[in-house]
Amino acid sequence: MQEQVKTISGVNPYKCMKCGKCSASCPSFNEMDIKPHQFVSYVLNDDLEALLNSESIKQCLTCFACVERCPRDVKPGNLIDTVRQMVVRKRGAELLSPEEVTQLLDPELPQQLLVSAFRRYRR
Repeated sequence: MQEQVKTISGVNPYKCMKCGKCSASCPSFNEMDIKPHQFVSYVLNDDLEALLNSESIKQCLTCFACVERCPRDVKPGNLIDTVRQMVVRKRGAELLSPEEVTQLLDPELPQQLLVSAFRRYRR
């Protein structure tokens, strides 16, 4: 499964030197149970079940601040996005209908997240 994540994301997680700059720049850092720099370690350790069940994939704003700050061009945001896509693919027919989405929206939810999700997951 590690190879699948690497292939879909186009990321080489072995380049990570675990400096933590990606996590330090993340606006969702405090809400994430697995931080961006830890995502890379989880992928390297092939602990993808933990990533698939992580709340962090829902908390990531897909702002790619982590991608911009990474000195080794590891792109942890791409890894997070890939795991998010894998969850969506795994759910398949269990996707939400448009009517259900409006009921689940949190008024505190950043608009950038909604636009990004729409662009990424529309059919």
